[in-house]
Amino acid sequence: MSSPSKRREMELMKLMMSDYKVEMMNDGMQEFYVEFNGPKDSPYHGGVWRIRVELPDAYPYKSPSIGFVNKIYHPNVDEMSGSVCLDVINQTWSPMFDLVNVFEVFLPQLLLYPNPSDPLNGEAAALMMRDRTAYEEKVKEYREKYAKPEDVAGAEEVKSSDEELSEDEYAASDDEEIAGKPDL
Repeated sequence: MSSPSKRREMELMKLMMSDYKVEMMNDGMQEFYVEFNGPKDSPYHGGVWRIRVELPDAYPYKSPSIGFVNKIYHPNVDEMSGSVCLDVINQTWSPMFDLVNVFEVFLPQLLLYPNPSDPLNGEAAALMMRDRTAYEEKVKEYREKYAKPEDVAGAEEVKSSDEELSEDEYAASDDEEIAGKPDL
């Protein structure tokens, strides 16, 4: 492979040819969405999640950033941001891995074998350890509510509270609505 940008291009093509629906976010090839199906033999089966992928400039030498856009109930996924706690992606990434590995191996393994001892969602981890049946019911409830195949294309990314408003969004906000009406 002659350059990281050539590698990105080849991997995206390979991902698309592997029957994954990929939606580019801009003109570059560094940010995109991928539709991911819950693995068979798991309470996630039948659900479809929109995964946001961001490739750093140093990719493939630096790991991609992976996050669920629509909500998922899992000990190793932050419920609000969708960030994934996945050792292979976050700490042991190697340039030998590729994007297809992420969607065919790493994410299915994460959903099939959650690690409640290293949680990003403490409630899910505690429920999983305390009552596996109740945990799986909650997973199915989230799957039905947030991961229906027909809804995934419209899944909107939720802005985290630490993101700044654009000038237009700021101008459109009404201070009185936020603060309430003054007492007279």
